[in-house]
Amino acid sequence: IHDTVEHRVREVLEAKLAVILEEFGVDKTGDILDSAQAGQLFDELYVEAILQPEELERRVEDVVEQVREQGQAVRDSASILGSVEDLDPGEAREVLNHPLPHWVEQMTVSYLRAHGGEAERDGAAWRICWPGEEEWNRVVFSLRDAERAPSARHLTLEDPRVRGLASRLPRFAPGQPVPQLELAALPAGVQGIWSLWKITLHARDWNRHRVMPLFVHEDGRVLGPTARFVWDELLADCPGVTGHLDAEESTNTFERVEAAAREHGRPIYDALLQAHQSALAREREKGAYAFAARRRAIERIGLPAVREHRLSELVAQEAEWRAELEERSQVMPELVPIVLARVDGGGSDG
Repeated sequence: IHDTVEHRVREVLEAKLAVILEEFGVDKTGDILDSAQAGQLFDELYVEAILQPEELERRVEDVVEQVREQGQAVRDSASILGSVEDLDPGEAREVLNHPLPHWVEQMTVSYLRAHGGEAERDGAAWRICWPGEEEWNRVVFSLRDAERAPSARHLTLEDPRVRGLASRLPRFAPGQPVPQLELAALPAGVQGIWSLWKITLHARDWNRHRVMPLFVHEDGRVLGPTARFVWDELLADCPGVTGHLDAEESTNTFERVEAAAREHGRPIYDALLQAHQSALAREREKGAYAFAARRRAIERIGLPAVREHRLSELVAQEAEWRAELEERSQVMPELVPIVLARVDGGGSDG
């Protein structure tokens, strides 16, 4: 367990954060780094430590410098900070307790069930079987479960098969517990699911995306202005997480919100598609004009053999150009969830 990448990253990062805390003389987690930032930093370091282990020390130093700069800025404006709990070694570990193992678990289990493998829960562990391979008993995904069951197989991004799946891992994994937030700026009667989606059009040499906020009220209405208002509030402040929806409710919530995202994201995708088609139309027009001009010039050549040779070359070049345009006209849409959260208004109704 102590030789895993996860343990090493935790050990190095905790030591460096302790130096920062001592340097600035603070004893509160939020005085420098909130839990969401810590989790994101850990996730990034963890993945990079697996893909490029020789770069871990340098990346940690980069993170230390980033946190140090934040600490200096926070100290300069400490009077505006709210109260947070004191930091002790146990809480430091909780701050670094990130959702990545849960994502890996959901990703792996979903892949196996969808591609002819097997995945069955056996108490706190899993019994899994990769398609066409031997069965693995007592598989766990988190460091905590691995410490509780030393004989279990700890499956992480260090496994090449899981690392391959992770290349397609979205920011929010379906089935991941949906956090619950309370926003004082929202009236108490406003309750629903806020989400952020990335809508992408993939094409050869032309990839464009837009980000769409979405708010689905608990009565089923999709409220555009509320979605943008919540986004602005989350960018301006980081509200505390008051709880999480359970696994079943989180799954049902994701499916419901994804359906709304597909419906309301369609006009955005259509706009991306129109922009792509317009760009191709301009290229076709310019190309057709250029080839016609070259054809007229070649047809003025007096020597028949030279003229026919140049025309045949032009025909081949034009055919190649048209084939390339046809290939570039093939597009693939993608809708990726970035964030999902249950938001409850905490302000007054008036």
